[in-house]
Amino acid sequence: MRKKNYFIVYVKNMRKKTFCCAILRCAVETQFCANLRVLAPFARKMALKGTLDGSHTIFDELLCFSGQHLVTAVADAMYGFKTMSWNLGETESFIELNTSNITQDQIDNIERVVNEKIRDAVPMYPTLYDSIDDPKLKEARTRGLPDDHVGPVRVVTIEGMENNMCCGTHVSNLSHLQAVKLLVCEKGKGKCYLIFLVGDRVLNYAQKCYNNNKALTERLKTGPDNFAELIDKLQKTSKSTQKNAVTLLRDLAVLEAEKFKQKKSPDNHLLCLHRKEGDVEFMNILVNEVNDQTVTLFLTVGDEKTTGMFMFAADEATITKFGPKIAELLEGKGFSRYGRYQGKANKMANRSKVENILRGHFIG
Repeated sequence: MRKKNYFIVYVKNMRKKTFCCAILRCAVETQFCANLRVLAPFARKMALKGTLDGSHTIFDELLCFSGQHLVTAVADAMYGFKTMSWNLGETESFIELNTSNITQDQIDNIERVVNEKIRDAVPMYPTLYDSIDDPKLKEARTRGLPDDHVGPVRVVTIEGMENNMCCGTHVSNLSHLQAVKLLVCEKGKGKCYLIFLVGDRVLNYAQKCYNNNKALTERLKTGPDNFAELIDKLQKTSKSTQKNAVTLLRDLAVLEAEKFKQKKSPDNHLLCLHRKEGDVEFMNILVNEVNDQTVTLFLTVGDEKTTGMFMFAADEATITKFGPKIAELLEGKGFSRYGRYQGKANKMANRSKVENILRGHFIG
């Protein structure tokens, strides 16, 4: 039997999932894989032109691909979990298993055996069979070959563990993988996605976790063992503070309405008010508390110069006349509902222009 090296050529579809689409035989000894990005649909047997670039996938993708074979083989051998699909990803990899009933103990056991095989430096190698009729191919794990396939068939072997039809480039023994970490299993309906790291990705992930822990320690003034407890306390305090702020804001809206009604003169039927800390509920409460059909209200909340919300409450004729103009001046969009024209403003700095127009019309 002959042993050959191959490039893996990938196509990334619109959903950013990676699928193996073709095989390129290497004329030169290499450890590289290649990424081919296809920007348009293509038909079967269509000739594709592209540039091979190994800068992103040098060794890293090779390790991840070999690690995927190993995790798949161990999960199948230990628990009968079949791999339905896989994705190497840019920072994390996953295999899709045909079960949603997987426990943490099973995940831990798979990880333990996987890393035992790595420490044992189990050989991994490809074998090229000249014909699909070779009886040894029956030992290979595969979904089957196309009916019209002719020519040699390539099988990748993890010694003593599995034989799998594959066109990929792999390590020569499992010790090259260094380590595999199974992070989490995201469960779906009748399936799950087992997310894992291989090789340098384990080291990169550990460094990232350390950097995050260090940054949080500096900010929270406590160690990683206390993060969860302290964050729970901070969240409870934040919720309580937010609840109190909402209550105070509601009370403030009522007081602003009472203040206007007490100072309102027979000739003043306009209330213009801005509250930076306010929200839509604040404006609605204020309008409801004034509760005077003869009064026109122009209310705004948010940043004084940039973005915020506005509400213009008046009779239908006045809303029709001034509502769209107000939205235009504030460079926003609004809609009319229940005697109120409201929306988002993108240029609150023009609020004074709106007030001047309204005062000129209602007060003179």
